[in-house]
Amino acid sequence: MGTLCFLDYWLWAVTTSVDYSLAQLIQVIILLSTGGKNGGGYEASKYVVIAFHGGILFLHGVINSLPISLLSFLGQLAAIWNVLGVFVLMIVIPSVATERASAKFVFTHFNAENGEGINSKPYIFLLGLLMSQYTLTGFDASAHMTEETKDADRNGPKGIISAVGISIVVGWGYILGITFAVTDILYLLSEDNDAGGYAIAQVFYQAFKKRYGHGTGGIICLVIVAVAIFFCGMSSVTSNSRMAYAFSRDGAMPLSSLWHKVNKQEVPIYAVWLSVFISFCMALTSLGSIVAFEAMVSIATIGLYIAYAFPIFLRVTLARKHFVSGPFNLGRYGVVVGWVAVLWVLTISVLFSLPVSYPITIKTLNYTPVAVGCLLILVVSYWLISGRRWFKGPITNI
Repeated sequence: MGTLCFLDYWLWAVTTSVDYSLAQLIQVIILLSTGGKNGGGYEASKYVVIAFHGGILFLHGVINSLPISLLSFLGQLAAIWNVLGVFVLMIVIPSVATERASAKFVFTHFNAENGEGINSKPYIFLLGLLMSQYTLTGFDASAHMTEETKDADRNGPKGIISAVGISIVVGWGYILGITFAVTDILYLLSEDNDAGGYAIAQVFYQAFKKRYGHGTGGIICLVIVAVAIFFCGMSSVTSNSRMAYAFSRDGAMPLSSLWHKVNKQEVPIYAVWLSVFISFCMALTSLGSIVAFEAMVSIATIGLYIAYAFPIFLRVTLARKHFVSGPFNLGRYGVVVGWVAVLWVLTISVLFSLPVSYPITIKTLNYTPVAVGCLLILVVSYWLISGRRWFKGPITNI
């Protein structure tokens, strides 16, 4: 039950993180479209950004209230958009850029002059792993949708493997293409650039502006990214609602009888809007303190891996002898891969709890271990006090 609560919180944090980042990107697109920070462009306040966030979540709630057939079509469209969009960007941006970085810079340079007080190259490399871990968090959507998937015991695992494989290949190509267009890192990260410090937006905008005298092409590229993030947020709400539905069906959530109800289209409508509401509430903390907001969503990445490491650990220890494998399995290598996964999660949990800026102050402190620790204490305490007395495990529906 603790794993279930951990997963649900993680998914709400991910939805909050994705849609809030889209709201920020929309704000940057508006800023650049109206002249940029250095040209008198419109800079939206934090209240406008939170309004964007709420509007995006509302659209995602409406979309996820549609019949599953339409949602499936949008999911396929999202996959096509993401793959084609990445290929367009990884070719167009370095082609348009008037100045390109050398292969030595792309493959060997470390940004030791980052203004964060971190100059150690090994340390920078380890912190950089967070990017790949965050990127690969979406693969579990296949697992969340298995109850609405044909031949789920085979197609579910295939979906996970294909998602990871495509992300590795396409994502690697995208990063390479964009990195070759980067020449002045300090300016890209400066809040005084046209995009107000939004680095990737500045890369796109600057590439077209230097080539053609205006950054319209870069803004269009940002719209491509924005649509991809919108689809990502849509899928995140889908995963979140299905997870809330499954947990409530097993009686593992307060008001479970409400959240596992479905409408005539077999959509868990209440779970959908619960996910939207909680994700919006979590983002409201950004109005009072951006540090508090970042602490809340900091669990979004390692929280997933910790949640999944628990059952994997039990699989390779207590359940090793009597675990019944499904038709899609790793055979004798399953235990080895399981241990590797557990040790890797343990490693990244330590790495992502390290400081990301020096000197350490109340604003630069990495609150990830605090957020994870508090949630873990809350979940374990609830289990010991109440949950273990009534929760009997997942309800079998076959």
